[in-house]
Amino acid sequence: MRWLNEPAVWHWAGGRLTVTAEPRTDFWRATHYGYIRDSGHLFGADVAGDATVAATMTARFAGQYDQGGLMARVDDRHWVKFGIEWFDGRLRLSTVVTIDHSSWSMTTLPDGVRTVPLRMVRIGDAVQTWHGAEPVGLAYLPPDRPALLGLMCAAPESAGFPVEFRNVTLPTG
Repeated sequence: MRWLNEPAVWHWAGGRLTVTAEPRTDFWRATHYGYIRDSGHLFGADVAGDATVAATMTARFAGQYDQGGLMARVDDRHWVKFGIEWFDGRLRLSTVVTIDHSSWSMTTLPDGVRTVPLRMVRIGDAVQTWHGAEPVGLAYLPPDRPALLGLMCAAPESAGFPVEFRNVTLPTG
């Protein structure tokens, strides 16, 4: 296991990761906003082929765009992140697919939802995303290169926030 942009506060034990997303962290590339950020936190394993990452996530979101979930990252220009994001005062199921430029899609979660089961499966040139037993999306990721597959969080505009991933399944690399 390894970190991309290791946060100052985190603990990993027994299939559980607790982490505090640091302020001004994000993964985003150019589209609409014009900036590139590659400072979010990602904890996982480098995997050359097909693999799965899954976790049940709970967080105390503090501000606009606070996010946590799963990520498959080939490099800074090719990645998929999938999880929960605080946007305009509501929790959203959020997916960002980046192939040189980021594309973002989201849907609102029902009021009261605080714990969310997530799963991401990389198969060949595809990344499948799941919310519980429900399929959410399918995205392209270059198949001929290893990816860092794991748990991610970021706090683009807030002072940071705590997140917990339980029942974690990470690939062994």
